[in-house]
Amino acid sequence: MSNQFDRHRRLRKTKTMRDLVRETVLHTDDLIYPIFVKDGTEPKTEVVSMPGVFQFPLHELEAEMNAVTSLGIKAVILFGIPAEKDAVGTEAYHDHGIIQEATRLIKSKFPEIIVVADTCLCEFTDHGHCGVIENGQILNDESLELLKQTAVSQAAAGADIIAPSNMMDGFVQVIREGLDEAGFYDIPIMSYAVKYASAFYGPFRDAAGSAPQFGDRKSYQMDPANREEALREAQSDEQEGADFLIVKPSLSYLDIMRDVKNHTNLPVVAYNVSGEYAMVKAAAQNGWIDEERIVLEMLTSMKRAGATLIITYFAKDVATYLNK
Repeated sequence: MSNQFDRHRRLRKTKTMRDLVRETVLHTDDLIYPIFVKDGTEPKTEVVSMPGVFQFPLHELEAEMNAVTSLGIKAVILFGIPAEKDAVGTEAYHDHGIIQEATRLIKSKFPEIIVVADTCLCEFTDHGHCGVIENGQILNDESLELLKQTAVSQAAAGADIIAPSNMMDGFVQVIREGLDEAGFYDIPIMSYAVKYASAFYGPFRDAAGSAPQFGDRKSYQMDPANREEALREAQSDEQEGADFLIVKPSLSYLDIMRDVKNHTNLPVVAYNVSGEYAMVKAAAQNGWIDEERIVLEMLTSMKRAGATLIITYFAKDVATYLNK
C-alpha cells in the first residue's frame, strides 16, 4: 500500500499530544460574569427562564462576589433593576442608583475585581426603550446626554469600565467626551459596537425587566441579515474612542466576530447571551446533552472566532470546569 498521504492523526494520538498542539485555549481570565442587582430588601430571586441566574439585592451581593472570586473570575458586568422607573430612566444616572450602589459595594469589598457597568436606559425607563421617546419615536441625539450622565455617574461610583449598550449613533463619542470632561481619562469604554436585534435576548428581558412596552428595537439595533454594516458600526466606535468592541449575540454571529477581529487591533468581546444560555440549560436539564462539553465547545468557538474576552452567564460553571 502506498504511503503517499498525510498522517494528520499523528498529532491526535494521545491527550498529551492533543494538548501540546492545541491552537485555542480557554482561560478563566477570559470570562466576564453578568450579575443582576435589584433594589429592595427581598431575598435573591431566580430567573425562571435562566436556571442558576439570580436577581440579587445589595445585602446578598457580597456572598455572590465571594463565590465569584473564589473561582478565580476577575471581572463582572452589572445590570440594574430599580425600584422605580420613569420616562427618562432617572435611576440610571442617579448618584445612588442601583448600579452605582452595587459598584461601590463591590469595589469596597473586592477592590481587585474589574467592575464593568452596563450603560443603558432600557432597564430604567417605564417604556423599556434605550432612549428618550417623543411621539412614539426613539430620539437619538436627545438620548446621548442621558447616556453621558449615566456613564459619568457610574465612573464616579468606581466602575472600572463603561459599557454602553444602547446602539444610539455617536454614543461612544459623547460618553468619551463626558468622561474626559469629568476627569475620568483612564476609564475605558467597552462598546456594544455590533449588537443585533436578536430573538436570543428574551430571557435577559425577563431577568432585567427591560422588554419594550411598545414596538421593538429594530430602528437602533442591527438587522441580523447584515454583515458589512457590522464593520461600519465597529469602525465608527473605534474612531470615536472605544477601547473594546463587543459582538452580541455570539453563536449565530461567529462570522461577524471574525470579520471584526480581522479589521481591528482592539480587544473583541463576545457576549454569550441569555437565549444561548437558556437553550443549553434546558437541554441539559432534560438529559439531552452533556452540558460541560457543550459549554466548553461553545466558548472555545467564540475564542477561535476572534474573541479576547467572553461575557457569559456560564462563567462560574466554566471556571469550575477549568479548575478541576
